[in-house]
Amino acid sequence: MQNNPKKYILAVQGEGRGHMTQAMTIYDMLIEQGHTVCAVLLGSSGTRDIPKFFFEKIKAPIIQLQSPNFVTDKKNKSINVTKSVIHNFRKLKTFRKSLRIIDALVKEHEPDVVINFFDLLIGLYYRFYKPKAKMICVAHQYIYFHPDFEFPEGRWLDKASIKYFTKLTATRSSKNLALSFYKIHTNNEDVIVVPPLLRKEIFELETKKDDFYLVYLVNNGYFEELLEWHKANPGIEVHCFTDQPDKIYYSYSFNKEKLFVHAINDTLFLEMMSKAKGLASSAGFESVCEAMYLGKPVLMVPIHGHYEQFCNSRDAYKAGAGIFSDKFDLTKLANFSSTFDGTNPWFKNWIANAKHRIYNEIISI
Repeated sequence: MQNNPKKYILAVQGEGRGHMTQAMTIYDMLIEQGHTVCAVLLGSSGTRDIPKFFFEKIKAPIIQLQSPNFVTDKKNKSINVTKSVIHNFRKLKTFRKSLRIIDALVKEHEPDVVINFFDLLIGLYYRFYKPKAKMICVAHQYIYFHPDFEFPEGRWLDKASIKYFTKLTATRSSKNLALSFYKIHTNNEDVIVVPPLLRKEIFELETKKDDFYLVYLVNNGYFEELLEWHKANPGIEVHCFTDQPDKIYYSYSFNKEKLFVHAINDTLFLEMMSKAKGLASSAGFESVCEAMYLGKPVLMVPIHGHYEQFCNSRDAYKAGAGIFSDKFDLTKLANFSSTFDGTNPWFKNWIANAKHRIYNEIISI
């Protein structure tokens, strides 16, 4: 219990599961140490289902706000940059309303610190409203601030854009904590590199190697690729987690005794990952880290047009997590997994004191 408990507001970019699970872990950490989490601001576009587990695990008031985000194509696969810009420009009035709601909550609760998990609205709020509360930013994306981080070659415009966007989320931030697959020495005022922040449940799992593959689809439009592969390999059991599974069941005909589609469920997903032969996902940071800890090989398929996931897939490949591809071709995962050594002692050592390090960084503000 802290002698000097503080009040916090958490702000979460709600389009990715990773930011939510990281916020849940820090929420538990703060509550266990006697601090108060006054409220959780959840920014989203409104087009993606917010997993039930987030509302079940967070006991503080959760305020959902419309936040700028990407727009996908009609098949819910690729990101359409032009449509994203137009869509967000048209919603400026909505975003201004969201900023006023944030300001009212900050004035009501008077938090000591706001912890931002990569939500753009909070960066804009600090830019325009300049509140007294300190802000700490926590996300993998802040690794882009580190001079030793190696971006993939080429695509300079994408690189400049993601760095600019990331800076907007961290306007007037007192500290930026970059979650990283591996150690990078920090001698830079812009960023502090820290280990991944995994949920406590993952440390309680026993790993097995049952005869099935696990798939996580952020955008369910990629189910067509998975279905195409499975029709060519009908005897292989696959479990797929994605938004709106009922819509998939009604829209497609497939062997439901071998290809299973689940709603996003944090407990079931982790349990199945601990037993799977491997994971195929869109290169989200959190799910790749979970697979690395459990010693599971990963096939990473970045969402088309999503430069951040493109970078993740190359960075995780460098860290030994698995391989990357432009399609959900699980044959590549099967071939890779046959020679994969998933012991990863260096990774487990890296994350062994993650919570202690991150908590100390947070309370030092």
